[in-house]
Amino acid sequence: MMEVKLTNLMETLVQLKLDEVIDSLGCCKCEKCRMDIASYALNRLPQKYVVTTKGTVFSKLDTLSIQYETDMLNVLFQGAKLVSENPHHDDFDSDNT
Repeated sequence: MMEVKLTNLMETLVQLKLDEVIDSLGCCKCEKCRMDIASYALNRLPQKYVVTTKGTVFSKLDTLSIQYETDMLNVLFQGAKLVSENPHHDDFDSDNT
């Protein structure tokens, strides 16, 4: 029997779109900053849960409209601006203690 699972398609889409546009965002590209930007975006975009079997999430990607992509780009740029102004990547740096 194939394993089925619930997947937030928006999470996959945000991470893919962030990979595409990170160079144009003018922000730090470290993993912490990337995750902060993605988190910011995901907290502002609607969840888009789908039931998937292994490997089928990509077949669902084309179900989203241009409006979703526009909204996603908008919040990614907002998130990059906010994260750039308030980076957390050095929070645990031993030089800061």
